[in-house]
Amino acid sequence: TNSMSAKPTTGGSAAAATPAAAAGGGTSSSGVTGAATASIGSVAGTKQHNVSLSGTSTRGRDYEDEGTKAYMKSNAARALCQLAMGNAAVCKNITESRALLCFSILLEKGAPDVQYNSALALMEICRVAEQNSDLRRSAFKPTSPAARAVVDQLLRVVTMAEYDDLLIPCITSLGCLSRTFRATETRIIGPLANLLDEREADVSREAAVALTKFACTENYLHVDHSKAIINASGAKHLVQLVYFGEQVVQVAALLLVCYIAHNVPDSEDLAQAEILTVLEWASKQPFMVQDTLIENLLPEAKIRMELYQSRGAKGYH
Repeated sequence: TNSMSAKPTTGGSAAAATPAAAAGGGTSSSGVTGAATASIGSVAGTKQHNVSLSGTSTRGRDYEDEGTKAYMKSNAARALCQLAMGNAAVCKNITESRALLCFSILLEKGAPDVQYNSALALMEICRVAEQNSDLRRSAFKPTSPAARAVVDQLLRVVTMAEYDDLLIPCITSLGCLSRTFRATETRIIGPLANLLDEREADVSREAAVALTKFACTENYLHVDHSKAIINASGAKHLVQLVYFGEQVVQVAALLLVCYIAHNVPDSEDLAQAEILTVLEWASKQPFMVQDTLIENLLPEAKIRMELYQSRGAKGYH
């Protein structure tokens, strides 16, 4: 998934305050939050008071108007987003502070720009956590209240399914966290599977990519997640996407179909959705089999489905 760049905020240029300060709390001693603080400078078009705008000045924050506070929060989140991008050490410093909890609050209650930049910052942290098992285990363990608060807010946005600037970063974040969820955590798959039926191609594609991270064999619970996707009516949506979606959506949907067929080849729902026919059709489409993963996975998925369906599902054809 291509990285999404933060929206420019209006007004003069500014460095960022810490996320804890942005949410109204105290400052963190972490190195990254110190780097993100710097001087705020003057804010064009806002009423200035003869007080410090530094995150260390609680009295100063009390005198700031709401527009100034929102501006500072947005820039703090935007700065941390840039710092976190691909940097495990920075992400570790951020997550060891109060930042995750602050981001969850800002994503829920912040002004639009604050919500957007908070969503992007969380997305970058989740992307790093996906590749870094130490960060994933420390920052997003299921028992962590901050991690649960973040997941709750990501899931809220995805469940609402409003096509706005928050939706795709939140879909991406949930996909990146796929290996942090236990088998008993059943509330994630359904809202993502519902987005496969979304009219907007970029949303459907991102939902397919996220669900693939749940269903791929690298995920220890891939069989459980594949069954959950099927139970959420994901198979019938995927059939439509493979046949009729835009090309970039077709490829993403087909990869997910291949994993599900490979993981649960004996599924009655897959037989009724004629997934084997979909795989056979896709194998004859040159642009679809150019993807290396699909090229390797599709033949195996076909063989497994043919084997199981020839044993007990002949009545479905």
